[in-house]
Amino acid sequence: MNSRERILSAIDHKEPDRVPIDIGATPSSGISVVAYQNLIKHTGMPHLKSYTYDVVQQVVQPEMEFLDHYGIDVVDIGRNFNQDPDYWHELELIEGYPALYPKWFNPERQKDNAWIARNNRGEAIGRMPHGATFFDQIVFPYLDGYPDDYSQLGEAMNRSVWGGFGFTPWDWADRPDFWEMLRTKTLELKEQTDKALLLGVGCNLFEWGTFLRRMDNFLTDMFMYPDEVHRLLDALMDKHMDLLAKVCDSVGDIVDIVKFGDDLGMNSGPFIPVETYNEFFHHREKQMCDYVKSNSSMKTMLHSCGGIYEIIPGLIEAGFDILNPVQINAANMEPERLKKEFGKDITFWGGGVDTKSILNNATPEQVKSHVKHNLEIFMKDGGFVFNTVHNIMPDVPPENIEAMFEAIYEFSN
Repeated sequence: MNSRERILSAIDHKEPDRVPIDIGATPSSGISVVAYQNLIKHTGMPHLKSYTYDVVQQVVQPEMEFLDHYGIDVVDIGRNFNQDPDYWHELELIEGYPALYPKWFNPERQKDNAWIARNNRGEAIGRMPHGATFFDQIVFPYLDGYPDDYSQLGEAMNRSVWGGFGFTPWDWADRPDFWEMLRTKTLELKEQTDKALLLGVGCNLFEWGTFLRRMDNFLTDMFMYPDEVHRLLDALMDKHMDLLAKVCDSVGDIVDIVKFGDDLGMNSGPFIPVETYNEFFHHREKQMCDYVKSNSSMKTMLHSCGGIYEIIPGLIEAGFDILNPVQINAANMEPERLKKEFGKDITFWGGGVDTKSILNNATPEQVKSHVKHNLEIFMKDGGFVFNTVHNIMPDVPPENIEAMFEAIYEFSN
């Protein structure tokens, strides 16, 4: 099988010829600039460059040489937008780790050595404290209440770090020829590689409520002001459905996987009861999935962190084909439980290794044992793509990343 066939076979719940692998196709389960640089130095590839395409989380877009070296089977199509060296400039935001960043990203160092980042209107919307490796959101546009109308919703969304600092291809979306460019560059990438093609569209609902209102307020609003929440979600759906229509029309016949995002869980379980999820989100997710399935050949992925065991049946019913990053260290998310109860109905894209306590703290031999145990469970009858539980963070030793890949190869052979 080639890489694309391997990925699609897994999504169709057929056992492929070897373990399908993703590292770096999304900024939600990729690798941080620190871990990446440590790894390429350790493995003799220091000539590779660190393209930091998610500037909020400091996550890199691995070069093709890296992906081929480790047998990665999927790529994000946004990479084909930023091949020109003039797109990038070098910054050293994390001490000792200079890296390349989009030229539109120009954070300012403060007297306390923190970094402040501004959106395209000059408003400071993100802050990375000294010693940190992640920009925090510092502006919540609807903190003081919901607006009377949502004619300026797009501007409000751009005041959040998650809207103001979009990664490729969406940082090109203001160009009048963007949709033609998207199709052209996606076709070019498909001709250049046999890897599966993934496009992240976001289309978050719960998370946009928290980005706009702040987490504490939005969780309260669903119980105290449900009509206001529905009004906001309806306005978001108008934007999301318009986006999906354009995506399906432009690349729906080329892209293999479209990735949605909405973190619905904590370590201890879902943020909200199942009944609340059903009231506000389930039917809207189904509307989006139904549209994609009716108007494209793309498979639907949802990235949702945390313990979401209770909500997974609703996600399956809504039409998601794939769940990422499969946080096996959260409540009720044990691999055995997930595979037994949902393995025939959804593909687990992640859960291959626990990045919270194993990949960063265990010995290489313990990492290998852990990975092989998870592969024994998840790989049976297909429905699995190896990915880490969220991003490989700065504290992960390169020896452990190598051990992770060795375990995958040994299992496949």
